Amino acid sequence: MPRRRRIAIIGAGFSGSLLARILAGQGYDVVLFERGRHPRFAIGESTTPLANLALERLARRYGLPDLYALAAHGRWLRAFPTIQRGLKRGFTFYHQQRNARYANGPDNGARLLVAASPADEVADTHWLRADVDHHFVREAVGAGVDYRESTDLEDIVFGASGVRIGGSTGGQPFSEAADFVVDASGPARFLARHLAIPSELGKLRTRSALLFSHFRGVQEFQRVAAAEGAAMPAGPYADHQAAVHHLLREGWMYLLAFDHGVTSAGFLLAPDGMTGIAPQWAAAHPEAAWRRILGRYPSIEKQFAEAEPLFPIGFRPMIQHRMSQAVGTRWVVLPHTYAFVDPLFSTGIAWGLLGVERLALAFESAAGKSRLPGRTALDRYGRLLAAEADQIDRLVYGGYLSRGDFGLFTAHALLYFATVSFAEVSQRIGAVSDPAWRGFLGAGDAGWEAVFAESVRRIKHVAGRSHRAVPAAVRSAFAAWVSEVIAPRNIGGLFDPGKRNLYPVDLELLVDRCHLLGLDRAAMLGALPLLRGAPHDIPPPRAP
Repeated sequence: MPRRRRIAIIGAGFSGSLLARILAGQGYDVVLFERGRHPRFAIGESTTPLANLALERLARRYGLPDLYALAAHGRWLRAFPTIQRGLKRGFTFYHQQRNARYANGPDNGARLLVAASPADEVADTHWLRADVDHHFVREAVGAGVDYRESTDLEDIVFGASGVRIGGSTGGQPFSEAADFVVDASGPARFLARHLAIPSELGKLRTRSALLFSHFRGVQEFQRVAAAEGAAMPAGPYADHQAAVHHLLREGWMYLLAFDHGVTSAGFLLAPDGMTGIAPQWAAAHPEAAWRRILGRYPSIEKQFAEAEPLFPIGFRPMIQHRMSQAVGTRWVVLPHTYAFVDPLFSTGIAWGLLGVERLALAFESAAGKSRLPGRTALDRYGRLLAAEADQIDRLVYGGYLSRGDFGLFTAHALLYFATVSFAEVSQRIGAVSDPAWRGFLGAGDAGWEAVFAESVRRIKHVAGRSHRAVPAAVRSAFAAWVSEVIAPRNIGGLFDPGKRNLYPVDLELLVDRCHLLGLDRAAMLGALPLLRGAPHDIPPPRAP
C-alpha cells in the first residue's frame, strides 16, 4: 500500500509511541521524535481497569496482541516476563497523624481498601515505565515508524501547505516536512512554547510539589502497623498489592510495589501543608526534605528504615499545567501535554490511553483526499479533554481538601469509585456504545459534573483548609449525601457499614444489582465470564 501523509509525533513516551505505531499500521508515514534515549526513567506508573479496557480495545481493533497481554497481570507475566511490572489489586489508603504512630481500631476507621479486580490473574499493574515505554518504542519501530532519539527540536513553522520542523539529532541539524503534528511531549509542551499558546493553569485549583525516587528495602506497611499494635483486619487483597496512599498533613504519599522488589514512592506536597519545607530549600536539599517528612510520621519512617533509593531523590516544585487549547490547524496534543493535575486516584495512564484511542479513531475515519482528521472530529476531542481536565481537578481537589478528616475523604473517594466501577463494568459487558468517546469520570455529563462540583463545595464548606476532623454529625451528613447521589451507580455495595471500609469485587452483589446496568438476572449471569477475565480472540493486524 502507498504511504499516506507525513505525521510528526513529538515525544516517545507510552502514548506517543503507541499512537505512532497505530498510525503506521493505518498506512501513515510517521516520524517520532524523542529528546532522550530509551530505556529512560519516567513517572506515572499505575494503571486502572479503565486503562486496561482501552488497551484491550486497541489490541482487538488494530491487531496488537502485546497490548492485550499487557492489560492484565497474569497475561503479562506469561507473555512478557522480562518487562517489569507490579501487581495492583486495588487502592489502599491510610490516615496518618503527624508525630504519632499509625493508629487504627477494629472498626478500620483509618484505613480504606477498594479492590479493582477479583483475582491476581486479571489484576491491574504498575508499569515500570523504563521497560514499558521502551517496549512501545521498539514495537513502533517494528511497525515502520521513523524513530529519532537524542533529538532537540528547535523550531516549528506552520504554513498553508504543511509544517516545517527544524532541529538536530545527535548534533546533526535537520529540517523535516510534515502534514500534521501530534505533541506528546507531556509537561515539556513543545507546541505551547513555540506557538505561544497561553496557559490556563488558573483553571486548576489543585497545586502540589513532588519528592520522589525508586527504593529497595521498603517494608510492607501492613506488617509495620500490626507490629505497632494497629488493628489490620484482613482485606480483599494484601494491602501493599495496590496503589498505596498515606494521607498526611503535608499532602499525601504514594507507594507502588513492583514485582522485582523495587518500590516507587513519593510525597505530593500541598502548598498549605509545606510547613518547614520551602520549595527553594527542597529543591536545593531534596534528600533532607525527604528525611524531614519521614521523621514526622514514625510508622512510615519505620517502613523506610532499611530502604535505599536507586537514584537521588528528585523534586519538582509544581507538577500542574494546563494549555488553553488542545487542537489547532494541523496540530493536536495528547492529554498529558494538554493538562496534568495530580496522581491521586491514578487517573493518568487511563486518560492518556483514551486520548490515543480517540485520535487513532479520528485518523482511521478521516475521509477525502487529505486523509487527515477534520476539524469537527478534532474539536470534539478538544472539548472532551477540557471537560475531563476540569473533572479530574474536581476529584483531586476534593481529596486534598478532605484529607484532614478520613471520613470526609472516604466518602469523596467512594464517589470516584462508584463512577469508575459503573463505567468499567458497563464497558466490560458491552453495555456502552462508543466507549472511547465517553467522558472520563463522567465528564461531559452535566449532571455528573455537578455532583463532583457539589462534593467539593460541601467539603470546602465544612472543612475549609483546617485539616482537622469535623463533627461526627457533619461527617455523617456528607456521607449520607454521597451515598444517595451514587445510588443509581452503586454496583459495589459502597457505604455498606458491614464491610468496614474493605470493599472486594463482589460478583454476587453485582448480579443482585443488575437492574442498575439495565440487565436482567439471566443476562448478568451470562456476562460474568467477561468480568472474570474470559479471553478474547485478538485478530491479526488489519491491512492499512
